[in-house]
Amino acid sequence: MKALVLVLALATATAVSPYTQEINKWRSDRATRLKADDGWLTLVGLSWIHDGANDVKLPSTPAATVHVVLQNGKATLSPLKGMTIDGKLLAAAVALRDDTDTAGPTVVHYGTLAFHVIKRNDKYGLRIKDTKSPARVHFKGLHYFPADPKYRVEARFEPYNPPKKIAITNVLGMTGDEVSPGALVFSLGGKTYRIDPILEQGEKDLFIIFKDQTSGRETYGAARYLYAAPPGADGKTIIDFNKAYNPPCAFTSFATCPLPPPQNRLALRITAGEKKYGNH
Repeated sequence: MKALVLVLALATATAVSPYTQEINKWRSDRATRLKADDGWLTLVGLSWIHDGANDVKLPSTPAATVHVVLQNGKATLSPLKGMTIDGKLLAAAVALRDDTDTAGPTVVHYGTLAFHVIKRNDKYGLRIKDTKSPARVHFKGLHYFPADPKYRVEARFEPYNPPKKIAITNVLGMTGDEVSPGALVFSLGGKTYRIDPILEQGEKDLFIIFKDQTSGRETYGAARYLYAAPPGADGKTIIDFNKAYNPPCAFTSFATCPLPPPQNRLALRITAGEKKYGNH
C-alpha cells in the first residue's frame, strides 16, 4: 500500500509541467516580496508635505511627530532620538532623497517604522511603513486563477517614433505624462487587441496597466499590472497574463497606484493571474 502511495505521489509530481512550475515559483516569489519588511503590506501612512516647515505625525506608539522642511524640491529632516539611516544613528539634520532620485530614496528607520519621501508630479509626501502593520500581521495569502498556457501570448511590438507620451491618472486623481515606446499587439480568442505599455524610470521591461471584464468581479476593480520583456530582434515579446498581479492599492489605502489608460481597458475576460484580495 505504501509503495502504491509513493508511486502515485511521484506520478503527480511528474505531471506538473515545467510551465506550471514556473508559474508556481513566480507566485511564491510574489508573496515573498509582498510580505517583506519593506513590502506593500507594511504601508501604513502617506502624509503630503508643502513648501516650508512640516510637522508630520507618525503612527507610532507612543505618538511622535517628525519635523521636515521642504525647500526647492529638497526635504530636510530634523531627526528624533533613535532614528537611523543605513543603521547609523542621526545626530543632526539630514537631507532626504526622494523616490525619483537615481540613487533611490533615503529611508529613515524609527523603531518598527520606516519612512521616505515620494514625489508625484509636483507634490511631495512622506510614505510610512511599519513591519508590524495589521495588513502584514493578518495577511490572508493570495488567490489565483488556474495557470493556463493559452494566456501566455506572443505580442508584436509596434514602436512609436518618437516614443509617445500618454496621460496616466493615479487613484488620487493626479495625472501625468508617461512614455510609451510602442504598442503591443496580440490575439486572444480569435480577436486582436492592442495595448500601450509604459517605461518606468530606470527600467527596461515594459510595464502594462490593464483592466478586463473580470475587473471588479473576480479581480481587483481598479487595474492589474504586468511586465513584459523588451522585444527581441524579431520585434516580438511574450505577455503572460498568468503573471498579472494586483496593484498595491488592493492591500492599502496609502498607495498612489496608476490606473489604465482607455486603450488598455480590454473588452474580454482574462481568467488568469491574481484574483482580488479580501474585501478590496
